[in-house]
Amino acid sequence: MSKYVSYAQSGVDIDANDVMVDNIQSHLASTYGPRVINVPWGFAGLFRLDYDEKLFKKNYRNPVLVACTDGVGSKVQVAAKAKKFDTVGIDLVAMSVNDMLVMGAEPLFFLDYVALHKLEPGLVAQMVKGVAAGCRQADCALLGGETAEMPDTYRGGDFDMAGFAVGVVEKNRIITGKDVRPGDRILGLGSSGLHSNGYALARNICFKRAKLKVTDTIDELSGQTVGEALLAPTKIYVRPILKLLAKYRVKRVVHAMAHITGAGLPGNVPRVLPKDCNAVIKKSAWPRPKIFNFLQKLGPVEEKEMFDVFNMGIGYLVIVVEDFADAAARLLIAEGEKVYNIGKITKGTGQVVLKD
Repeated sequence: MSKYVSYAQSGVDIDANDVMVDNIQSHLASTYGPRVINVPWGFAGLFRLDYDEKLFKKNYRNPVLVACTDGVGSKVQVAAKAKKFDTVGIDLVAMSVNDMLVMGAEPLFFLDYVALHKLEPGLVAQMVKGVAAGCRQADCALLGGETAEMPDTYRGGDFDMAGFAVGVVEKNRIITGKDVRPGDRILGLGSSGLHSNGYALARNICFKRAKLKVTDTIDELSGQTVGEALLAPTKIYVRPILKLLAKYRVKRVVHAMAHITGAGLPGNVPRVLPKDCNAVIKKSAWPRPKIFNFLQKLGPVEEKEMFDVFNMGIGYLVIVVEDFADAAARLLIAEGEKVYNIGKITKGTGQVVLKD
């Protein structure tokens, strides 16, 4: 036995990292557009803000860069338990690009960070495959990322993810909510389920209290397994929302938007409300996905707690001028979204008022 200690003996495999990088290159390349400058094995990613050819030229006049970062919380623990790693990458992209979309920004590129106990190239490739799928949905480039093998920090089978997105918006098209006024209509876009929030509560209900397994099939969830229901990836709203904003480049039809993440409707909508306005939302205006009724009954969980923690079926919200609300809804529906007229803006104190 050698008297010398090595990195591999300490738990880190450099050769596995090289294999992993080779495995994920095709996933990254699948997200590249003409503005990506590809430098294989480069130390950083390169992206042109504009492009010389007329077909791709953006003609920015006063561009403002927009940056977001986020993770997927303890949803990664459900993925590890189910041994399904190809969907949480979509969640990772969604959490950042949906946030910047609220400002009216177009996502440009994305970077990811994965930390885990032991680097298994095939497993990481599954994760990055999901990230690339999310980037394609958001029409942004996956320029690169970082994988950290940390055997003394993470237990066997554990991992965590973080994502970083950069986008752009014309300065005079930034949406902040300052134009919101009484009479505006509130359109809610349907979620695909829990998205990436409230998993501490969901895991407590399913795995600690009810002692369910990820493989258990649940009749109330239309025959889905617990794992399938909890791992439904977050919807990415980039294409339909950017199409809506492009439709009304001159008129200020969209007054505000909100990505409904942790703290639900009551916690996220006030972030874009003026202090003299309320958002009055009718809870019966949309159908709740079955996962929410299942968790509320199984918990049991109080109604207020459900709305304070989960999106309850509305993943994204658009506040529009009343006269254009129906046209905006039709456009979003034509783009494949489930759209509900869920409320109105009234005079108030910057709060969400939930009504039955």
